[in-house]
Amino acid sequence: MTETIRVAIIDDHPMVAEGIQSILESYDDITVVATLSNGREALDKLPDLKPDVTLMDLNMPEIGGLTATEMMLERDPAARILILSMHDSPEYISTALSHGAMGYVLKDVPTEEIRIAIDSVMKGQRYLCTGAKGSLEPSDGAERESLTSREQTVLLELAQGKSNKQVANELAISVRTVETHRKNIKRKLGISSTAGLTRYAMENGVLQGTGAGL
Repeated sequence: MTETIRVAIIDDHPMVAEGIQSILESYDDITVVATLSNGREALDKLPDLKPDVTLMDLNMPEIGGLTATEMMLERDPAARILILSMHDSPEYISTALSHGAMGYVLKDVPTEEIRIAIDSVMKGQRYLCTGAKGSLEPSDGAERESLTSREQTVLLELAQGKSNKQVANELAISVRTVETHRKNIKRKLGISSTAGLTRYAMENGVLQGTGAGL
């Protein structure tokens, strides 16, 4: 028997949220566990509801989608957050991904594409709808600067949740040096948050095999 996918919808436009809910509930294996109107409600209520995937709007009152995404991932790095937005500019898309979102879908996509996006992030895969992919193509084509071996070591330590001071003690370097490495890592990877670094480390196998030493 197929397991039911639990989905939460965070959007401050009731008609949009209700429309997405009715679309998703037409699938036998999807249950919408909540429709909430801002990031604050999401942070308050989702820990108890435990959705498998959260569909998050960007522009909302009180706490917006980017901040809510970052805060949710700080609490639960394994959370699957899919941005559902009308903004197709590269800045919005790359910023959302750098904050740890697993995908970006424009609100005007065909119904079945939302389903495909949910299935993709359930498998741990990043998903960009066609419009979002097109917006990002110029920057994706650029060669990404690789991390030095020291930066990889610092990334591993940071991804385990250690503070700059703890990393400095662990590697016998100064806190300022750790801060410099952290800044360079974020720049090279195009990631703006610690939660994003953790997500990158998980997706790229940086954390594999480290459990025994923690």
